[in-house]
Amino acid sequence: MARNFQFNEKHIHFIQKNFADPYKFKWIIFRKVPMAFLSGLKIVKLTEELCSVTVPYKSLNKNPFRSTYWAVLGMAAEMSSGALISMYTYKQKPSMATIIVSCKAEFVKKGTDVTTFVCSDGLKVKEAIIKAIEVNEPQVIECKSIGKNEADEDVANFGFIWSVKVRSE
Repeated sequence: MARNFQFNEKHIHFIQKNFADPYKFKWIIFRKVPMAFLSGLKIVKLTEELCSVTVPYKSLNKNPFRSTYWAVLGMAAEMSSGALISMYTYKQKPSMATIIVSCKAEFVKKGTDVTTFVCSDGLKVKEAIIKAIEVNEPQVIECKSIGKNEADEDVANFGFIWSVKVRSE
């Protein structure tokens, strides 16, 4: 398959720069994903290959069992894959539609401190978006996000299946 499509590097760098800036990112999620703002999610690193997101253990995020509520962990895990999707679809020509079609989770250990989720599927996301554009058919992307505590122990592992397609005009 010939690779004729090229991403606009300025748009990719714009997302990387704005998501990496703590103040701009807080403003973005305050407006677009207020629960992520309230939970204290932060993007620590966003490259073309991976995204790293932290979520603190704090009173707003706790469950009655003295650990981070599973949905808060899921939100951070989703953000680690979703930021990669956003980076490659922001102001994309043609415009792209994205949605999660499936999610699975495994909880390994209680989250009782900062949990960091890393999704290393950026190149897989990039390839699927290129293919969706070139063949004009929806593509699915399986993204894994692994959450670890400050002692580098697994807390939770999430799998998301995203669907990407070119929007109809």
